[in-house]
Amino acid sequence: MNVIDGDAAGGILDDITVVDLTTFVTGGFATLMLANQGAEVIKVERPGAGDDNRHSGPPFVEPDPDYDGPGRTADENGESPYFWTINYDKLSVEFNLKTESGLEALYDLVAEADVVVENFRPGTAERLGIGYDDLQEVNDDLVYCSISAFGETGPWSSRPGYDLLVQGTSGIMSVTGPEDGDPVKVGLPQTDLITAMWAAFGIVGALFRRERTGEGDRLELGMHDAALPWLTKQAGKAFVGEEPTRMGTKDPVLAPYQTYPTADGYLNVGCANQKLWGELCEAIDRPELAEDDRFATNPDRVEHMDELEAELSAVFRERPTDEWVDLLAEDHGLPVAPVYDVPTALDNEQTEARGTIREIEHPALGTVPVIEHPINYENATAGFDGAPPLLGEDTEAILGELGYDEEDIDRLRDDGAIPDA
Repeated sequence: MNVIDGDAAGGILDDITVVDLTTFVTGGFATLMLANQGAEVIKVERPGAGDDNRHSGPPFVEPDPDYDGPGRTADENGESPYFWTINYDKLSVEFNLKTESGLEALYDLVAEADVVVENFRPGTAERLGIGYDDLQEVNDDLVYCSISAFGETGPWSSRPGYDLLVQGTSGIMSVTGPEDGDPVKVGLPQTDLITAMWAAFGIVGALFRRERTGEGDRLELGMHDAALPWLTKQAGKAFVGEEPTRMGTKDPVLAPYQTYPTADGYLNVGCANQKLWGELCEAIDRPELAEDDRFATNPDRVEHMDELEAELSAVFRERPTDEWVDLLAEDHGLPVAPVYDVPTALDNEQTEARGTIREIEHPALGTVPVIEHPINYENATAGFDGAPPLLGEDTEAILGELGYDEEDIDRLRDDGAIPDA
């Protein structure tokens, strides 16, 4: 199935069709990664409401009042930019899976697909008749991915969960924030995104295996499990009986490797090995620091991190951030960088030079910005071609691709399986 003729010819996942039954971020970002690599991703959404992420805001953006094409805005306030960032280059259909004909339409769609992704609470998909066993009956080489907060086994398996909860259970919050402060949530939906990347990785692996064996597979992962491997150095300390703690921007095993205040902002400094440490001391005109017994080696600097912070903070406060970057990064080639706010991160000379932020035509909004994903191939293409879909924008087109005629589509409307036009 290929409803949209895009520019992604040569994408790694060309000719792969993904049925996305997920809501919010975890599944959405996983299928976004697949769309970026050329897969056709079809969101199956609740009639009238759609993905919960469509209602995440404010802010909202009002569509063109003169737009009269297919699909519509799900929220009375307009379109959510947060929704855009997780749903570029996807298609949207509205199926009421609690009706028999809506469920049959989904089965027809899955029969032509390669991948299904769902993030219901364990047991929900089976109750709806869209579990792995149900869908494998219509597509025996299907790759089916189930995502939940805590996985399908264990004493927490029936609990609901969101990123905030899993940032807590995974230990991430315990090592995030100021040393003398409370546990702090990472400012991004980090465990959602971590889990999404694991899911996309697993799906591509299962598709590769299918190419070799002809067999589909079922993947099952929990957000809590997915976050734990990212603890790395903190887990390493715990494995030998030490308790990792909050350290602000400091690092538990490297120094200097943290944020320092400048005359007008902040500077990140990562000059932890001996060569870089010596070069930093020379560049800031403090060569005696390299000879100080407290700072002689990296273990010494870690042991005396507070004293080191005091010395370097006094130096870096003497100049603005840009001057330090010019001197240390540009002139001396040292690993230092400014701390940007989000608008500056999205709009600076490096981001612009890499073409990371683009604009995509949107039928009801004119254009919308898009953050491209970072993989650049020598012998394949990647990137987004289509705007995030309006709710139900592609329902009729996809049903037509499945062989439904106008009479069939009217029947689905009469049954309440799809909304009225």
